[in-house]
Amino acid sequence: MPAEEFNALVGKVSAEIADRPLDDGLAAHLNATFPKDGPDFERLAALCAEGEAEGWLMAREAGGIKFGRAVKPGTDAGRFSVDVVRMKDVRGPHHVHTQGEIGAVLPIAGAPKFDDFDAGWYVYAPGTDHHPTVSGGDAYVVYWLPDGAIEFTGKP
Repeated sequence: MPAEEFNALVGKVSAEIADRPLDDGLAAHLNATFPKDGPDFERLAALCAEGEAEGWLMAREAGGIKFGRAVKPGTDAGRFSVDVVRMKDVRGPHHVHTQGEIGAVLPIAGAPKFDDFDAGWYVYAPGTDHHPTVSGGDAYVVYWLPDGAIEFTGKP
């Protein structure tokens, strides 16, 4: 079943994140362990597409962004929640990563960048904030939040 495979794969990534500091070293580790042209990364992208088509991922939509929480903290991903969004040339709502954010940028079409990140892994440290933005194409972004912590600010 694709949903169970998705949960197992994000659990595998969560085990690699574990209690590592959320910094550039973690991004480098994830990019080496799960490279963008590797089987796990490619399977994650395929599972996102399957989940979207079958309706078990990204069941909500607002402002041109499809989104949804795929895994709650304390389940398959350990202490992390896992969310999936699909964005195409759009700016999302401002938020603060109260405990940090670890994410994967999975291109669908074009040469999308998520903020300044190309395809692959990124890490935002605790306390960082932004308007998540995809430019140059269409992408899935899968992101892990420690303890599911995120604070939407309503800033324009």
